[in-house]
Parts: sequence; structure tokens; C-alpha cells
Amino acid sequence: MKLTEVFGFDMTFCGLLCALIRKFIKSYGRIYFMAKESKSRIIINDMLRHSGWILEDQEKPNVITELSNESGSADYVMLDKNNYHLCTLEAKKELINPLSAKKQAKKYAKTLNCPFVILSNGVNHYLWDIRYGNPQPIDTFPSQEKLIQCRDSFKPDISNNEKIDKDYIALSIMSNYSEQVDFIDETTREDFISKNKLKFLRDYQLDALHAVKKSIKEGQTRFLLEMATGTGKTLTSAAIIKMFFRLFNVKRVLFLVDRVELEEQTESSFSSLLKNDFKTLIWKENKDSWRNAKIVVSTIQSFIRKNKFEKIFTHNDFDLVISDESHRSLGLVQKRVFEYFNGFKLGLTATPRNFLKSVNTNSLLTTDPKQLEERLQKDTYTTFGCSEGTPTYRYSLEDGVKEGYLINPRVIKATTELTTQMLSEKGLIFQTQDSEGNDIDSIFKRSDFEKKFFSADTNKMFCKIFMEHAKKDPVTEEIGKTLIFCASQDHASRVTQILNEMAHKKFPNLYNSDFAEQVTSFVINSQEMTVNFSNLRNSLNGNSKFDENYKSSKTRVCVTVGMMTTGYDCEDILNICLMRPIFSPTDFIQMKGRGTRTFDFKECIKVKNDSRNSLNTKKNTFFLFDFMGNYEFFEQDYQYDEILPLPTVGGGDGKETRVIDEIKTNQRDPIESIVEIELGKNVMKIDRDLYPKFSEKVRDNAAIRDNVTKMNFEKAEELLDREFLTKNDQYSIHRLQESIGVDRRISKKELLLYIFGHIDHIKTKNEYLDDSFYDFSIKNDIDEMEFDAAKDLFLSCYESEDYREIIKNKEYGKLFNHPLGTESIGKVSPELINKIPQMVETLL
Repeated sequence: MKLTEVFGFDMTFCGLLCALIRKFIKSYGRIYFMAKESKSRIIINDMLRHSGWILEDQEKPNVITELSNESGSADYVMLDKNNYHLCTLEAKKELINPLSAKKQAKKYAKTLNCPFVILSNGVNHYLWDIRYGNPQPIDTFPSQEKLIQCRDSFKPDISNNEKIDKDYIALSIMSNYSEQVDFIDETTREDFISKNKLKFLRDYQLDALHAVKKSIKEGQTRFLLEMATGTGKTLTSAAIIKMFFRLFNVKRVLFLVDRVELEEQTESSFSSLLKNDFKTLIWKENKDSWRNAKIVVSTIQSFIRKNKFEKIFTHNDFDLVISDESHRSLGLVQKRVFEYFNGFKLGLTATPRNFLKSVNTNSLLTTDPKQLEERLQKDTYTTFGCSEGTPTYRYSLEDGVKEGYLINPRVIKATTELTTQMLSEKGLIFQTQDSEGNDIDSIFKRSDFEKKFFSADTNKMFCKIFMEHAKKDPVTEEIGKTLIFCASQDHASRVTQILNEMAHKKFPNLYNSDFAEQVTSFVINSQEMTVNFSNLRNSLNGNSKFDENYKSSKTRVCVTVGMMTTGYDCEDILNICLMRPIFSPTDFIQMKGRGTRTFDFKECIKVKNDSRNSLNTKKNTFFLFDFMGNYEFFEQDYQYDEILPLPTVGGGDGKETRVIDEIKTNQRDPIESIVEIELGKNVMKIDRDLYPKFSEKVRDNAAIRDNVTKMNFEKAEELLDREFLTKNDQYSIHRLQESIGVDRRISKKELLLYIFGHIDHIKTKNEYLDDSFYDFSIKNDIDEMEFDAAKDLFLSCYESEDYREIIKNKEYGKLFNHPLGTESIGKVSPELINKIPQMVETLL
């Protein structure tokens, strides 16, 4: 049937109608689409104006909207001062991820000769220098001036192949003593290194440098180093700074810390490590001398105050900005400073904030885009361009303990009668009377301690336990240097007073109230105290009164709330006391991390030929006193897969919302229990987060998932090995089984079955051996008379390689001198004796 028969008009008219429809779509389709985008465009227009851009509805505009060419149509084109194309802006609807427009936006930009692209949906925004690098999240649009400066600034010189080795930092200092260094023997060399405090990079620190260098060659401009507390982030930073100066045309570096007390510590370290190469200074508002320095250290608060960073500095004053402890120093306000400067951005942290963990971003984009925006802005990984929670380089506490660079604590759990009840599910029920004399019950939980529930005797018992069980200094046998974390400044004052009273009784006239010192923000010169307490000075209130030839702080205990947590270096700490409940895993890791550094106390002996130099004075553990159930909370109760809550104004742990009357009691509170937990080489659960991330990525791999579903394990194991186990150094069978908490080597098939839910747990070593031997006994029809002896022989062969070799080689006479003995061998048939070692080897 013809169209003319259907519509009653000829094809000429039909062709004309089609042409009109095409013209209508071309003319008005874009308007319709824009109407759908109108909400995001309103936001984008406001953001452009806020950053100083002039739109078409004003005089002398420097933004063109809807510029079309042969490649398509750019939503916005931003111009420089000479009206050359500078940046294109691709606007998407609110529900569309702006990164989905990367390809078309880059095509438009190249055609228009624009070096920059902005991708935005009004909620999430990205700036992309298409000459190198990837789109980076931004909170505000860059100004015309900033884009021009960035366009005209440096490009990294990735052709320089300068050798970076373990002596990369030490070389500059050693070069001043070239004659000595060339002709000294090994003993003299060690003395020279010690005298000049030379620092050599460890293998993992070198790996971090090479990871950053590799990322730059791949076009990255942002980097995140996730390194456990005590692994030498300052030394690593110094080496990275030197690398950027020498290889990547960096002229000046800004190193931002989040606490005043860390300024001097950082400046001192850099001045010592890089003194022959680059000048370092601390910037203050009234100082203009920063222009003479290559490395500027400052608190981020100094830059924020009265927007000093915008008034004093230009966008190009620093080519590399490093944020120390970036998990806490880059809030929404602080990020304005960080994003203000052009160039490279590097974050350092042991505890990144993963605000996208377990979050369904697609769902949140639809239901609550504002919350998603806030999560993206605060997420440490997103800030530094590291997708899926994978930093540029990671070195964990588990790695450090395993390789001998860090140490685990010995946990001392101590509770009193009252705190035992507070830690229980029911809580402490405390009977009081109201104003009318009626009996009432108030319930107190661990979060109420020293907030709403105050007990003088409880604090005394805490201090008594510490004084009696504290780890001693290995040279002088005095109480080892200690950090105590309290619930409030008033609590810190009370604990300090109790400790000094106890010390006066135990060591009469030795300390004169200097044994413990309150170090909180209300105390005058508290920042100077933290420096004097560190092993760099070891002189808080003078030196140790136990031995005049030993340099250690007279004050043995610093009592604080939160001042000496993040970034505080004091290698000779031997005791950490938690006299407060902790609900944040980040806080817990940071507090206990103050003790994980290794140290040799010989460094404190002033006399070189002192006989004590022959003693073993190396720090091999530290004591973690836990008085408020924190270890148990993070080991058993804390849900690590839960979505991280966004911080709220006013802080708080968010656990208790009940209104409870304040209670102060003087009743006796005897000790309930003291338990020591030796961790050895095993890290706490809070430090084991490898498996959840790994399993999620494996489940998301369609090819592996399909092969497991089809039970094609040979192919699935091959993919697992290629895509994960050999591709990423952090994933190994050994590390994964430790993360899961399994005490034996597991197979790839077991791992896949567990990840995809075909088995509900991976068998422990004992379960695995029991089941394996049971299967072996069925297959070989082992009777009841032989069963126990055969199993003993099987376990002996599994546990001892030399025992297994003796059995295999039939050298039974050697068993008489072997610790595992001969008891089983005479009760098992020769046939089984031959089979058992072979069977065991299939399990290893």
C-alpha cells in the first residue's frame, strides 16, 4: 500500500513534511533538551559568575554558550584575556554522571584548541587538563586567571632518568665528606652515619617514590600515599620533594600540616634531611621571607584565616602542594586552599576517609545528590584522583610488622567493677534520688564515662594499674615514656594530679610534680611541650633523674585528649593508655600508632664506652592499656562494612542520644580484671581490611563470576591469577588468608568458593586436617585399631618436614632422637606408612 493511499496526499508533500519535521527537531530539540538540563545550568551559571566569569547577558562576556563546529556543539566555551579559547564546559543533567561525557568533551576541546575541559552536572564537577592527566574533582570553578596561569605554567619533564636509590637523601650530606666516605672501613662508616644522622630509604619508601614517578609518566597530577603510622612518611616526603625538584621542574613546595605543634617538627626534619639542597622555613602571616625558601611549611589554618591564601599568594606560587594527614586536614573549607594552587597535589595519611565505601552512588545520585556531592568532596581517595579506594601506593601496619619495621602492642585489658558494668549490654545501672526523694535508676554506657558519669575512685584504679604494670625503660628501669588519652581536658587534669601524687609516694622527692604533665590546648606552651617530650629533645622538665649519663625526659607521662595523636613522632614511647572510650576507627589507629615505631635506647646513652651499650636495648613491643573496652569494640563489635557517616556539626560519637543526669560518685571501685593479650606478628582486625575490598572487586568481574557459576574453576583460577594476584602486589594468597583470619595456606578454588558464597567459611587448619584425614581414611579403609595412630603419624608428617623425610626414606632409626618420637610408627601398617607422606605433600 502506498503512502498516498493512506494519507491522501502525494509523495512531494510527504517529502516536504519530513523536511519540516527534521527542521523542527534541529531547531527546537536542543531547546527541549536544554529545558531538561535547566536546573543544572542554573547552578553552573551561578558558579561561573561566582568565579568571576562574565556570561553573555553582561558587558564584555568571556564565556560563549552553545558554540558549534564540525565536531559538534560545546555547551560553554571560556575565553582568555585575548579572547582565545581556553576551556570548554560540558553540562549534563543532574542524574547523568558528568564523566560519561569525557570523550565528546575532549573532542570539542581539541577542535577549539582548548587545553582544559570542565565536566559538570550541577552536583559533581571535574577539571581536566587534556594535555596530560585525568579529570580531577573540584568544588568551585577555576577563575580565568588561574586557568591562564595553569596553561602557561610548567609541564613535567618525564625524560629525566636520574637514579633514585636508597642513598638518595643521604648523598647530598655525604658529598660534603667525600674523602672520608671514600676511604673509611665499615666500622668507621657506621660511626660516620650515626654522627651525621644520615637517613637511608627503605625498600618500601623507594617503592612509594617509584609509584609516584610512574603515575606522573602515566599523566597523573594527584597522588595518595597510604602508609601506616611509623613508616617514615616525613623521610619519604623529603625524597619525593627532592625528586620533584630535580625531575619535574618544581620551583617551590608547600607542605601543609593540620596542627601547630607539627610545624617545627616537620621544618626541623626537612632542614636536616635536605639542608644542602633546599632551604625550608615555616610561614606565618607577618613573614614575607617565604619567597626565599624552596620548601614552605605551614598549618592549613594559617592559610585559611581571613582568606590569607588568596590575598598573599598567587595560583602559581607553589608547584607541588603536600597535605600531611590528609584524612583530617582537607575538609570543605580547607580544600579551598588545596585547590587554589596549580600543579601537583600529594596526600599523606595512614587512615584515609572512605566516604564511598558500601555506598550505592547511582542510587544516591537519584535520591540525595547533595549527600553524594558531600561524600565526593570529603572522600580522601576522590580528592587525590584514586578511584575505587586504591591509593597510588599503600604500605600497611601488617606489612611493617611482618618486615620488622613496626611493632605490635601487648594489649592490657583492665576493668573495674563499675566499668565492667558500663561495658556490658545492659550498662551500669546507678541508683539515685530525685529532688523529691524518689528512687530512680540511671543507665550509663561506655560513651558516658567522664561525660555524664564521674567516678574519682575509677580514675585512681586506672592510674594504680598503670603504675604497677607499665613497661619500664630497658636502660634505667624507670617507667617508660607514656601517652595517656583522656575524655576531656578536666579529665586530663584529674588524671595528671593523681599520677603525680602516686609518683611522689613511690619515688619521694624525685619528680616534684613533673612525673606527669597535662598537654592539652588550654595549657600554656603545650605545643612546645610535645616537642620537648619527643625523642628529638627528650627534655620535658629536664632530663631523667635516674641516671645523669642517660638523656631521657624527666617527665615520663604526657596526659592529653587529642593533641599528640595524628603525626606526632616519639619513637621511644613504651606505653599508650586509653582512659576514654573511642568510637572512630581512625582515632583508634592513630592513637595506638604512636607506639608502633621501633627504637634502640642506646641512642639515649651519653657515654660512648658505657658498659650498657652491650645490652639488648631494642624496643620490641609496647603496652597498650585499654581501660574502656576499645580493643574488644574494634575487634568484635565494630561493623567495618557499614557506610561511613558524614560528620555532623558539633561532633560527638553518635552512639548515645538519651538525656541522662550527670552523676559524680566517690564510691570504691575495685579492679575487676587485668588481661594481657600478646598479638605477636598478627595485627588487629582494625588493621585487616584487605579481603573485603578484594572480594568486592572479584565479584564485580563478570568473566570470573560466569566461570564460577559454570563451575569452570580452572578458567576462573586463571583469571583470578592474571587479573588480581599477579597484577597487584598487595593481593597475594598469603596476605588474603591473613586478612580473612585463616591459619593455613588456602587454594584459589577455596577462595573463589568463599567469595561467591558457595561455602560459608574457609576451614581452619584443624578443620582442614581433620576432614582431609577422614577422606583419606575412607579411601584407604583404615580400621578402628589403626585410626588414631595413623592420624598421629599424618599430623606429625604435616607439622615437621624432617619427620616426613625420615618416614619417606625409611630411616626409622632417626626417630628415636626426634622430638615427635616413634610411638605411632609401630602401630601403622607398612602400606599406610608409605602412603601418608605422599598424601600430606598434596596438602602443602
